[in-house]
Amino acid sequence: MIRILIADDHAVVRRGLKQIVAEQFDQPVIGEAQNASEVLSLVRLGEWDVVVLDISMPGRGGLEILGELKHEHPRLPVLILSVHSEEQYARRALKAGAAGYLNKESAPEELVKAIRTVVAGRKYVSASLAENLVTALGTEGDRAPHETLSDREFQVFSLLASGKTVGEIATQLSLSVKTISTYRTRILEKMRLASNAELIHYAIQQKLVP
Repeated sequence: MIRILIADDHAVVRRGLKQIVAEQFDQPVIGEAQNASEVLSLVRLGEWDVVVLDISMPGRGGLEILGELKHEHPRLPVLILSVHSEEQYARRALKAGAAGYLNKESAPEELVKAIRTVVAGRKYVSASLAENLVTALGTEGDRAPHETLSDREFQVFSLLASGKTVGEIATQLSLSVKTISTYRTRILEKMRLASNAELIHYAIQQKLVP
């Protein structure tokens, strides 16, 4: 019997993931969480074989939750599931301790394979991500500007690059407009960019947006 905690703020996504898991595993125990507090509470209260975690949770982002999970339960495998491309978050997630990274557009069979892999104690990455990681090894000392950002800064950067306004980002992340504006200023300074337009252009060049 496998115990899987599914953490995603969208009920429809959780339902779909539960259906896939229920069909492919023998009598699985499935838990659900829709925000950081629920994820951490359920992990503290019960025993789980794997956490399937959306990287874009409201309030504290998935990478922050991942960091706390790995601090408290270093041996618990966490599989990151995201709408974001591998170029955006995969390396950060794996460095932060994720057991694997999977795009939400992946086939159900790949999700099942990823869960089985990380539960067995191994890392899971797609073939394309594995190739990107090998390529990145040769350029580790020459970091791109976006790689100098903190995890939260990169989250705000990604949302700005997708065309969202400061107000929309504040609502999505449950933070104040002033806080997001401060992050925006810091991001532009770190990356030596002058405007959102330049930021979006950079993200497109680096293939960081769909």
